[in-house]
Amino acid sequence: MIRYLFLFVFFCFTSTISYSKIIISDSTERVLIGKSLSVLQPNKELNINEVQQSNQFVPCLNDIPNLGLSASSVWLKFTILNQSSNSHFLLNLGYPILDEVELFTSDSILGYKSVLMGEIKSYHDRKYNHPNYIFDIDIAQSQTNTYYVRIKSTEQIIVPISINKSTVLWELLGQEDLISGIYLGIILIMIFYNLFLFFSVKDRSYLYYVLYVLFAGLTQIGIKGYNFKYLWPDFPSFELKSVILFACMSCIAAILFTRRFLLTKQNAPKSNIAFSVLIVIFIVGIVATLVGKAQIGFQIMQQSTSLFSLGVLSVSFMVMIKGYKPANYFFAAWSVLLIGSILFLLKDYGILPYNTFTSYSMQGASAIEMALLSFGLANSINILKKEKEASQNEALRISKENERIIKEQNVMLEIKVEERTHELQETNEELHITLEDLKQAQSQLVESEKMASLGQLTAGIAHEINNPINFVTSNVTPLRRDVAMLLDALNNIEIIGLSELSIAEKQKKIDDYKEDLDFDYLKEEVEHLLKGIYEGASRTAEIVKGLRIFSRVDEDDLKRADLNEGLDSTIVIINNLLGNKIEIVKDYAILPLIECYPGKLNQVFLNIITNAIHAIHQQFGEQIGGKIWISTASNDKDVIVKIKDNGIGMDEKTKHKIFEPFFTTKEVGEGTGLGMSIAYNTVKKHNGQIFMESNLGEGTEFTLHIPIIYEVPAL
Repeated sequence: MIRYLFLFVFFCFTSTISYSKIIISDSTERVLIGKSLSVLQPNKELNINEVQQSNQFVPCLNDIPNLGLSASSVWLKFTILNQSSNSHFLLNLGYPILDEVELFTSDSILGYKSVLMGEIKSYHDRKYNHPNYIFDIDIAQSQTNTYYVRIKSTEQIIVPISINKSTVLWELLGQEDLISGIYLGIILIMIFYNLFLFFSVKDRSYLYYVLYVLFAGLTQIGIKGYNFKYLWPDFPSFELKSVILFACMSCIAAILFTRRFLLTKQNAPKSNIAFSVLIVIFIVGIVATLVGKAQIGFQIMQQSTSLFSLGVLSVSFMVMIKGYKPANYFFAAWSVLLIGSILFLLKDYGILPYNTFTSYSMQGASAIEMALLSFGLANSINILKKEKEASQNEALRISKENERIIKEQNVMLEIKVEERTHELQETNEELHITLEDLKQAQSQLVESEKMASLGQLTAGIAHEINNPINFVTSNVTPLRRDVAMLLDALNNIEIIGLSELSIAEKQKKIDDYKEDLDFDYLKEEVEHLLKGIYEGASRTAEIVKGLRIFSRVDEDDLKRADLNEGLDSTIVIINNLLGNKIEIVKDYAILPLIECYPGKLNQVFLNIITNAIHAIHQQFGEQIGGKIWISTASNDKDVIVKIKDNGIGMDEKTKHKIFEPFFTTKEVGEGTGLGMSIAYNTVKKHNGQIFMESNLGEGTEFTLHIPIIYEVPAL
């Protein structure tokens, strides 16, 4: 019984609303007629006669009807009773992105006449030059008339509909145009300012931000209908899709900006993957819209935008609490945008009143959000600037510290030079004796058929042995000093350890003493000196061992020689370096004898081949596969020698410095950096040329052109 009573009351209530009339008096300037509408939402298309006879109309309970998505046209019905002295009014439907809006007015002859507007028609077909849909309502005094409005849209159907006096409506629309103009000005300022910053700092964050602001601005202005009015008034087919496309593109740009700005790859890797999925979904929405499935595209855009808004808010909050300061602006910006969106939606659902504040809450929040994001970008620049300044200050501090250390070392070196002068003189005398012994050993080795000339080696013996001997002699004195310091340290630590101080005081005194002594540096220096002595002694032993194998003393004699023999002798010398892992491939031509210093040229071959072996070891390690190709040829003027390897090759920096004295790519102690410089000068001394081709990771080839007839250079 109660249920039937409730249904009866509800029926009476809705019937009263459905057939309530809109009464216009002289005091009426503007009235929202949402609650005076009756709504029909059929599941198929109907004509005006079918609609007029339908009893399926239901009352609307909101000032701003929100009718959602509909595959077919939605019908509105309202009745006006004119009790004013005016007979002309304007019906304003303030939602410009509807596809079709058609007003049906009763006519005594035709039954009903209609006026059709919407995004399906050119903007210039409208009577009134405004993005809103504005219709004439002509009704005589004391007359009652019923009107029907047919609405069809791909997007959500929202109907802020009102009846207005002309002067009042145009004044209100002028205010709305002013607000939209201010919003557009903010958008343009943000775009051009941050575009300028992008070209200045080359940070892609600014480019993504500019794209986001551009497409978000086009979306908001497009919802207000200004894109259709000013940009493409004669292209309704594009206008039907533009808001969906721009909304999707603004979200894609926002995702790219979010990932770049919040560094989600490092700070929130899981969300970074989710954002990639959202980009794909938005692209699907764009494709669906472009192929004619605009309503599906709108649904994808609407739902994905909601997911992205909530996701970006939570991610920015997580990154913010991790201590990443630019995220503060980001979180605040999206919070403001979310609040504005909620206010806008509450207005659409009738929870909040329809006024200028709620109507433009989305645009206002969007402008604030863009400003906060711009501040966030500026803040990130300041952070980078501070980090750069801190880095520069640290570099300056290190530079000053290095300068101080260098000055101290220079003073110590000057003292050590004076102390070692006498030692060096004695060492040089010993070296002269050693050189004489080596020359005698070389004279004996000349008679051996196993060896070829190594003329340049004689000139380099002093240099080669001087370096390792210097390693030993130069490190003995500082080592003796460091050992004495260590012994003193042990005595002092023993004294402290046997004292009656507490353990903490003993530990502090020991630590202070070690710090004054710079104990860690002292250990490193002793290690370094011992290593230098060991390497110097080892290298001296290796050089002496090598001298037992080959030597030649005719480097100062100009004579006719066969370079093939010189190459073979060099290969014999370095045979022990080849092992069984590097293959020598020879391609010799029959060469004329040339006038040259054979020993010096042999030294050139030795240096190049030794470097090739080193490069192959770097490329292959202990694996088999290294090759060295040696070929000879001749023409009328020159003998041509090519030595190629498949080693590690050289980069551009190394190629430019390869012939510079003391430049080497080998580890400290492995090379002097003089080999290729000597080779270059030796070839030049023969009036020849040396060329090099090298690719990193592929190998190096040296080509030598040695004149057959030696010409003494003109003075």
